[in-house]
Amino acid sequence: MSDAPDVGELTPPDRTLMGPGPSDVHPRVLRAMSTPLVGHLDPSFVEIMDETQDLLRYTFRTANEWTIPVSGTGSAAMEAAFANLVEPGDTVLVPTNGYFGGRMESMARRAGGEVAKVDAPWGEPLDPDDVADACAEHDPDVVGFVHAETSTGVLQPDVPEITAAAHDHDALTIMDCVTSLGGVEVQVDDWGVDVAYSGPQKCLSCPPGASPLTLNERAMEKVTTREEEPRSWYLDLSLLEDYWGDERAYHHTAPITNVYALREALRLVAEEGIEERWERHRILAEALRDGLHSLGLELNPERTYWLPTLNAVRIPEGIDGDAVIEHLLEVYDVEIASGLGDLAGGIWRIGCMGYSARPKNVSFLLSALADALEEQGMQVRGPH
Repeated sequence: MSDAPDVGELTPPDRTLMGPGPSDVHPRVLRAMSTPLVGHLDPSFVEIMDETQDLLRYTFRTANEWTIPVSGTGSAAMEAAFANLVEPGDTVLVPTNGYFGGRMESMARRAGGEVAKVDAPWGEPLDPDDVADACAEHDPDVVGFVHAETSTGVLQPDVPEITAAAHDHDALTIMDCVTSLGGVEVQVDDWGVDVAYSGPQKCLSCPPGASPLTLNERAMEKVTTREEEPRSWYLDLSLLEDYWGDERAYHHTAPITNVYALREALRLVAEEGIEERWERHRILAEALRDGLHSLGLELNPERTYWLPTLNAVRIPEGIDGDAVIEHLLEVYDVEIASGLGDLAGGIWRIGCMGYSARPKNVSFLLSALADALEEQGMQVRGPH
């Protein structure tokens, strides 16, 4: 038997998180996580569950009764959506223009779906006409798409046109709003979205562990009337309905502290006002964009479909992108990230989300980035 490991006190570095997520956690959310634990069926926790669901409806802009935090990260909410809506043999249309559209495709296939694709170049939005043509060709049962593509910095416009094309063929729609919920406009009901999911660690500035998911009545009817059980017991929404619905019957032990955190993060959204929060993110992201331009840097997507909460910045020729990331982390304790998939090595991904979306963070990042570029010999334009 070996001796007990000699592990010291936990002392993680104090970073400024300006990457694609997580973002800085609001101090009030951290305080909420330090409050006493209660049981997951305690009457006081049931009340907290109800409040969290009401706050999620406000943030999603929906009246959907079935609106819950899934126990897990954003990918768990994604898998819950696909595992429950996709039955073996269903045709699933996954329009893909980035890394997370590809993840949707993988989950749909693992759920037993027959995947049809319609693609757009990475860094561009999906064309609703292409989606409509693909729906006409494949007659899908489910259409999944990404609203805010974290890998490319593209915000998908024309969401109502995409959902309308799907509904013309009686298909259910699944929208990924992991990098948009709480940061840019999301209108689940007005846009005709049947299912939407997100993650708490981005624009909501909450640690991962309890991830927003909402389904309308039509989607829940598919869940409760499907012929074959979902392949995931843990994420089976017909079973979770007993816990998050009226019965409050045991299914699994909820991540209680994470629900505390999400509730407080959503309280902050409600106190700020959802439309005011969208505007704050836009104003600060505009300042970041202007500052990047003053340094001689350009964003990858065009302005008409630029995602304010995630800025895909082109790495200038002759600059070692990984060295810049390392310099920011080691010298300034600032985190940004490199690209994924087709854009790996070609962009930096710089977030402007939630509690990280503050003027001092934008100014600090721009100053640190200027220093990192000058370290490699780049002549930085303008003041910084």
